[in-house]
Amino acid sequence: MKKKLVIIGGGESGVGAAVLGKVKGMEVFLTDMSAIAPKYKGTLEQWDIEWEEGHHTEERVLAADEIVKSPGVPPTAPLMVKAAQKHIPIISEIELAGRYTDARMVCITGSNGKTTTTMLTYHILKSAGLNVGLAGNVGRSLAMQVATEEHDVYVIELSSFQLDNMYEFKANVAVLLNITPDHLDRYDHKMENYVAAKFRILQNLTADDAFVYWQDDPIIAAQLRQLHTEARMLPFTAQDDPECAAYIEDGVMKFDFDGTYWEVPRDELSLKGLHNMYNSMAAGISASLMNIEAEDIRRALASFEAVEHRLEFVRTLDGVRYVNDSKATNVNSTWYALESMTTPVVLVLGGKDKGNDYSEIAPFVKEKVKAIVCLGVDNDKLHRFFDGMVPTVVDARSMGECVERCHALASAGDTVLLSPCCASFDLFKSYEDRGHQFKDCVNKL
Repeated sequence: MKKKLVIIGGGESGVGAAVLGKVKGMEVFLTDMSAIAPKYKGTLEQWDIEWEEGHHTEERVLAADEIVKSPGVPPTAPLMVKAAQKHIPIISEIELAGRYTDARMVCITGSNGKTTTTMLTYHILKSAGLNVGLAGNVGRSLAMQVATEEHDVYVIELSSFQLDNMYEFKANVAVLLNITPDHLDRYDHKMENYVAAKFRILQNLTADDAFVYWQDDPIIAAQLRQLHTEARMLPFTAQDDPECAAYIEDGVMKFDFDGTYWEVPRDELSLKGLHNMYNSMAAGISASLMNIEAEDIRRALASFEAVEHRLEFVRTLDGVRYVNDSKATNVNSTWYALESMTTPVVLVLGGKDKGNDYSEIAPFVKEKVKAIVCLGVDNDKLHRFFDGMVPTVVDARSMGECVERCHALASAGDTVLLSPCCASFDLFKSYEDRGHQFKDCVNKL
């Protein structure tokens, strides 16, 4: 009898999982409470996969031998609770895909910087000629690639939501960049639950694997005192610490492990800002573990182009630089964005607050920000915190209004920075939608 695989969610990961299940001879059924995008419907039809949208047929779901759940579906969803009560295994698309490939896995997580680091690592490996796939939160579905292609290495960005439903899957190189409060609404508003989710990236590592992490992060340091892993520990740091695999001395990144030593000056990096030195150290260590030569890594770090929506330069108009950092959906991301600013800033904040504590960015706001435009449905919390901290704090209810206000407030030599600190779902479909609207409005000025 065929194994019954039910997929919850008809997006990139769900459709990829459905195709992999079909390729492996399972009876596959995909269901989504929302409408499925036409391109994904086309894929499902092409592979003769049964699907439904706009509702879940409960008896079909609860008849599954195994369920692959989209990362966006919370475990508290009523149907997921019923499935758990029936002891139906609930896994992620990454967990499913990992069963059917022997490729090496470079897996990257963290509250901030994981997309840039993933893309940067992929760029280094691809530039060096490796047969490498890009998957997870960026790129295409890992399951789809495993079903239809063959790669020697995958570079995978993993969110805490994906890690929640991974059990047997393991990385060969596991990268943990940092941990700051984020998504606490999904973790019972308990930081320890979110930290535990991030540390699931360490599960199943062996002595042949490596753990690359930011040594200066106090939350990571505290958790490591309680945990043991067989994997090689390869920390990186902003300090002058030759005991680390990578460290910074006088503005120069220095890599020193496995009997090799090499350097990359900060001004040779294509990406600017201290946070991108951290991302580059993590990517450089990971690439070196994949046997990439130092010179190839150095060259790739110099040629990499910035990730869309992450400190993305849009244009200069009347002497004002416009920068799209819509991917900054938490306070720590905005901290790094402000750290990299060298001109007076008109800062766009706002959106769906996830329990933010804005005190982390207050010193930079006082030092660098001349005006704040609050872009959201409810800006009361922003006003309570920032009113009086900067000369001007105003509201906007649409991106068009926001950009017009920024244009009026900025002077030649300033930077208009969209770095919202918040999720996008109050006014926009996604942070990508928010970033695209910002760029469109700026380019129409």
